[in-house]
Amino acid sequence: MDAARIAILDYGMGNLRSIEKAIERVGARADRTSDVERVRRADGLVLPGVGAFPKAMSEVRSRGFDRLLSERLAAGVPVLGICLGMQLLFERSSELGGGEGLGVLAGEVRPLEAGGLKVPQIGWNAVGWRRPSAITEKLPQPCAFYHVHSFAPAPADPENIVGIATYGAEFVSVVARENVFGVQFHPEKSGPDGLALLAAFVRLSAGASAVGDGRRGAVASSA
Repeated sequence: MDAARIAILDYGMGNLRSIEKAIERVGARADRTSDVERVRRADGLVLPGVGAFPKAMSEVRSRGFDRLLSERLAAGVPVLGICLGMQLLFERSSELGGGEGLGVLAGEVRPLEAGGLKVPQIGWNAVGWRRPSAITEKLPQPCAFYHVHSFAPAPADPENIVGIATYGAEFVSVVARENVFGVQFHPEKSGPDGLALLAAFVRLSAGASAVGDGRRGAVASSA
């Protein structure tokens, strides 16, 4: 069987090479691209991101990635949002005066309530699992990952919450709903457990591809 092809959406924000190398390390073909047709041929999609929410959404929309993501999710293709990419999956953010997100998941992105701790949070933090998920099933409870962020999502539906961490106060670190997944941390910088999470996403993508278009459990939008 051919290795799963994972498209890493390149919209000009973030260090994509580290994600690319990590995906290759777990046995997939990583395709860092902004080409729509190459994205459509992928078995799974990664939406990365480093920087400010409004700027990132402007870049995503200018490339038509908002429509493309909706199309691919509706076709049942798994999507993984990483760090800022996870935040973009939600309806809105309050960062820099606020802005609309992709609306794949209901909820908004808010500043960390750090209780006097230094923001952004930079470093390892333990994530405790609230419920099972296809991308976390083989990971220990709790499990430490490398976080770098000043904001975190507040999902409107508690059922979408998979993992919680604490930095001054609790915040949501992992979300999932059917074929869409999001992690606030950087799995590509989180050692063996981060690679295990990416490997689980690759397996899920390969399995979804084997089923073909018209798969069950596809998500297009929270609206």
